[in-house]
Amino acid sequence: MDWDRVPEAVKHCCETLWAAGETACPVGGCVRDSLLGRTPGDWDVATSARPETVQDLFARTVPTGLRHGTVTVLLEGMSLEVTAFRREEGYADGRRPDRVVFGVGLTEDLARRDFTVNAMALLPDGTVADPFGGRADLDARLIRCVGDPERRFREDALRMLRAVRFAAQLDFTIEGGTAAALRREAAGLDRVSGERVRAELEKTLLSARPELCALPVELGMLVRFGAAARPVDLTGLAELPATPADRWRGFCQRTGLDITALPVERRLRRAVLAEPSPTPALTGGELYAMGFRGTAIRTALDRLKSHISEYPEDNTKEKLREVLKKGGL
Repeated sequence: MDWDRVPEAVKHCCETLWAAGETACPVGGCVRDSLLGRTPGDWDVATSARPETVQDLFARTVPTGLRHGTVTVLLEGMSLEVTAFRREEGYADGRRPDRVVFGVGLTEDLARRDFTVNAMALLPDGTVADPFGGRADLDARLIRCVGDPERRFREDALRMLRAVRFAAQLDFTIEGGTAAALRREAAGLDRVSGERVRAELEKTLLSARPELCALPVELGMLVRFGAAARPVDLTGLAELPATPADRWRGFCQRTGLDITALPVERRLRRAVLAEPSPTPALTGGELYAMGFRGTAIRTALDRLKSHISEYPEDNTKEKLREVLKKGGL
């Protein structure tokens, strides 16, 4: 991986930390995406520096997560999450560590991460630190947990939906051991907030492979939101427009998920619950051929939609022509 592909703000951040005698390197998803030839959406930096040191070294910072060692550094129009190397201990709530320990090395910091493809770092010499085989899994197009997958999912149950989401976004397969742990630990998702569940599901629904949302349904992860644990066929979702309203509507119709049980915006809830507007058998072109012009075509279509909403059995060309005649149109 070439440092020439790294944004100047990220280089500046790392160079500042190096000059202060600290270790610093881009880490996680930005390294993964760069190796895949994708443009990273975000750049994260891991460092040996404690958060207070990071705050002293940079003029503009935001204390976004001091307890967990994270400071957001604002540089050259970019927001960079700079996080101290750490070890995490205890996950009583199945979501966040009870305690973090600073002062560990890069390898131990990478060991706490979710998947091997996210547990790589770009070193100052341009080589990639990859202690858990992330590059091999990139080549094999696999999503595999770092270490014991059951432990990873018990630490943070949201990782189960993240596994599905990464597989959908990257067009990867979930590795066998990781997939088996998903099935064994599926009930753990009940500990995750509806906000987090909604966000991960939506990212998967808007991906090129929204049909992978069938897995959390099948495993019973979404029972509390009304989607019964059963196999579902979601292959048609990818044919729908990649908008939240269209994909959520299709997902809810096929799975029984109750959109009102999830914390979504009112506008999205209304769009998902709204009955789709019926499409008349007569098209605008056919109405034009019948002599309708301009706004008269829209008036005729609205009249026909209203009629077939009440009498869907009349949605044939012949019946609709009679409706227009009887209506004086």
